[in-house]
Amino acid sequence: MRRKAVVLVSGGLDSAVTLFWAIKKGFDCHCLIFHYGQRHDREISSARRIAEAAGAKQELVRLNLPWKGSSLTDMGMDLPNGRSIEEIASGPVPSSYVPARNTIFLGIASSFAETIAADVIFIGAHSEDSSGYPDCRKEYLDVFNKVIKKGTKRGVEGKLRLQFPLIDKSKSEIVKLGASLGVPFHMTWSCYSGLERPCGSCDSCILRAKGFREAGIEDSLLNRETCLT
Repeated sequence: MRRKAVVLVSGGLDSAVTLFWAIKKGFDCHCLIFHYGQRHDREISSARRIAEAAGAKQELVRLNLPWKGSSLTDMGMDLPNGRSIEEIASGPVPSSYVPARNTIFLGIASSFAETIAADVIFIGAHSEDSSGYPDCRKEYLDVFNKVIKKGTKRGVEGKLRLQFPLIDKSKSEIVKLGASLGVPFHMTWSCYSGLERPCGSCDSCILRAKGFREAGIEDSLLNRETCLT
């Protein structure tokens, strides 16, 4: 029997590459998708399509965060727009940070993993996000791995761990890896704005464009209709 894995899949580039990487490594992947009131809920449809394309099982979890606290969940707040790469990399935590989001997601993923007797939880966090989002940093993920090992039955038994294979990769390296794995880039969705087409000016769009440009690979999403038909 193949080892089971829970993969957090958002519909974005990084989680899609992580999913295809885990499948390549021989895992029986169960995708965990979250609807938490994000303005860019277009990514949920992308996540479902990516899971289907990968031949992976999927679970959709709906959460209500009534306190909002982020420009991704509060339409009354302004998204960061038009920032330079330097500002994204070294600025303060942006308004698009969702308070403790990965802690919530990884807690639920831990419960799901124990229920299905999974060996690994995969998350697509990586270094270029870490300066903005504290819950994408390696230090945070290392600590949460200890939480799993000390605070879950399978963790105590040495049967469950958290892995983050993209953590030290640049966006361009992730794009190149995804291309080598056959990730359907045209199915992914990175834009925060919740529009029909990528806005090109939010932090996520800027980082995505930089990654494809530096990898020397065309972003197929930009050359296709973004509707789901």
